[in-house]
Amino acid sequence: MAKASTKSAHFTCQSCGATSTKWSGRCESCKEWNTIVEEKPLSDGPKSSKAMGGIRGKHLELTDLATKQAAPTRTTAGVDELDRVLGGGLVAASALLVGGDPGIGKSTLLLQAAARFARNGLKVIYISGEESTNQVQMRAERLGLTESPVLLASESNLRDILTTLDNESPDLVIIDSIQTMWLDTVEAAPGSVSQVRSAAHELTTFAKRNHIAVIMVGHVTKDGQIAGPRVIEHMVDTVLYFEGERGHQFRLLRAVKNRFGPADEIGVFEMTSKGLAEVKNPSALFLADRGKPTPGSVVFAGIEGSRPVLCELQALVAPSPTPNARRSVVGWDGGRLAMILAVLESRCGVPFTGLDVYLNVAGGMRINETGADLAVAAALISAREDAALPSDCVIFGEISLSGALRPVAQTENRLKEAQKLGFTTAICPQQKKRGGDAGLDLKQMTDLPEFVEQIFGARDVSGA
Repeated sequence: MAKASTKSAHFTCQSCGATSTKWSGRCESCKEWNTIVEEKPLSDGPKSSKAMGGIRGKHLELTDLATKQAAPTRTTAGVDELDRVLGGGLVAASALLVGGDPGIGKSTLLLQAAARFARNGLKVIYISGEESTNQVQMRAERLGLTESPVLLASESNLRDILTTLDNESPDLVIIDSIQTMWLDTVEAAPGSVSQVRSAAHELTTFAKRNHIAVIMVGHVTKDGQIAGPRVIEHMVDTVLYFEGERGHQFRLLRAVKNRFGPADEIGVFEMTSKGLAEVKNPSALFLADRGKPTPGSVVFAGIEGSRPVLCELQALVAPSPTPNARRSVVGWDGGRLAMILAVLESRCGVPFTGLDVYLNVAGGMRINETGADLAVAAALISAREDAALPSDCVIFGEISLSGALRPVAQTENRLKEAQKLGFTTAICPQQKKRGGDAGLDLKQMTDLPEFVEQIFGARDVSGA
């Protein structure tokens, strides 16, 4: 039975944060069941325009900013991978949100970052709502950070936290995590959408008003998204995701939003017994475990943010024991794989009917760009035909539905990275503007059928 709506309340989905005026069993936005709860507003707002106040502070013009207003100051942590993701350093009066799977190393990363910033002259307060101060100290001893002048506190009452911050006036505050914070003015349990949204708003406003940088840790859902309403990501200035697989030592810090720097930038770390160590050359790390050439193995020259990153794509094609063939993908878009398989069958006559297809990005890397299309197609055909590609070859390019190969951005940077790691051959789409080949043997293709014929022409890939 549906709940009756009232004028003094609204209904919010606990999964996606969508609001409505009445209760229903299923959210119309995210299609989740039994996630809508009733929330009471904090206030009814001003009754008339006379009750509204004006903007406090002096009004500025854009021309005043160049002469009178100083640019936002940045403080570097001294960790190149972290500073790269932040866009050059930590900006004062900014709000950051860091998300990641449980146990991936978020608290370890931020405790190490707090120690670095404190050594560089910032007054840093690390507030944990999940651990006691003794537990945080134990982790600091294991990481060798006990000599760093970081202030520790364990508290979840946001009102007490803000009062303490007003008295201490720090430069950087780390909140671990935002889901454990609660406001006494919100009638909801800690971790609910109302509490998370209100706590994030209070902390973001406090950061802007007091010129303090605030870093908030956010839990993620089973789909890998930060738990709570998407409006939280719109409140903050920077959203970072800490990615990685439990079975691998590699960790990626990815910027998905950054008002003070480039988005989609990544920092690569390695989990060691003494914490997270930055990786100067991620391409060499991702390719370190490659053995002799095997069918289905292809090296893809990709771009993550502003840096080229080479990684290995692995494909396996096997007869399906069931009528419905399986398609399994790790580290890439499953819908994109279905498209590549359709283009191979329709435009090149390479059937995958009745075959199970498995695709994996080695090292726990996640690829988001379409420039990996050609490398995926090469890995699939190589696995299907049991034909290994040369180990000194890199492949990249985008595939259209017509089978044509489209050039990708920053081709020259990809080739330079490949040449630096000892590769001698590159296969890529035809370039309209001929750039440098970085000393590689460049094989440029116009469409997918030409690629299949030249690379796998000696074999009957059509299955006839």
